[in-house]
Amino acid sequence: MSSIVTEQGLLHYESIGRGQPIILLHGWINSWDVWRDSMITLSKTRKYRVYALDFWGFGDSAKGTRTSPSAFRVSSYVEMVNQFMNTLGIQKAPVFGHSMGGTVALQMALDHPERVEKVAVVGSPVIGNSLNPFLRLAGYGHIAKLIWRYPFMLHSIMRILLAKDSKEVRHMISRDVQRTTIESFFRSIGDLRDTDLRNDLPSLDIPTLGIYGVKDNIVSPSNAQVLTQNTPQTQVFMMKHSRHFPMIDEPNLFNETLYNFLNNEHSEELPEVLSKSSE
Repeated sequence: MSSIVTEQGLLHYESIGRGQPIILLHGWINSWDVWRDSMITLSKTRKYRVYALDFWGFGDSAKGTRTSPSAFRVSSYVEMVNQFMNTLGIQKAPVFGHSMGGTVALQMALDHPERVEKVAVVGSPVIGNSLNPFLRLAGYGHIAKLIWRYPFMLHSIMRILLAKDSKEVRHMISRDVQRTTIESFFRSIGDLRDTDLRNDLPSLDIPTLGIYGVKDNIVSPSNAQVLTQNTPQTQVFMMKHSRHFPMIDEPNLFNETLYNFLNNEHSEELPEVLSKSSE
């Protein structure tokens, strides 16, 4: 377990491997752990040192009184990543994100293009109104406080949203939501709900990858089309057997897609080291 001290308190991260740095960002009510298997797989190529961060208010990062409510915004998380790179001496790196983390990764590439080599988003909202209606409602403080006061309401919503997901996904979310505060819970999703990057994306002049699960019921897969229509260097990969967590639903294909994007390859087969590590 590793951490650095930032302006908003402790920033927890995990890292593995040696080589070119890659930064991975998780989604709403989630943690770095969503990337665990991909981190292990990519590190076994001996090409990459992979870092996965916990956003403020989530996982094992700061949640205390020192952390301002304004920290739980897309723009604040961009600066969190920037602080992390400064502290570790990372000048430039690919930045990949899942769900909310992908939106942060896109905003990071727009705000600090000199620091982002490539950007990949996985099931991420480019337009906030593409979020599931339950998630959009959770961004209103009075509704979030009601849900927090009566945990059965939150559990019922999660059961509805994740009813068709694997036990692994349901267990992961059940664990991570317990490490989330009410402030980070509703303020982050509220800010994400109001996000619309369409006007800014044409200036994103770096290799961009979008991965979306065709069966995603959390973030509309139509965001893939928004990416291709508004960014000049975008590849989009639709995973037809995946929902919101393609790294769990189709891990081999997911890791292959990341690897090929990192290496500017279009092979239909995993490198031997990746194939073995995913069995």
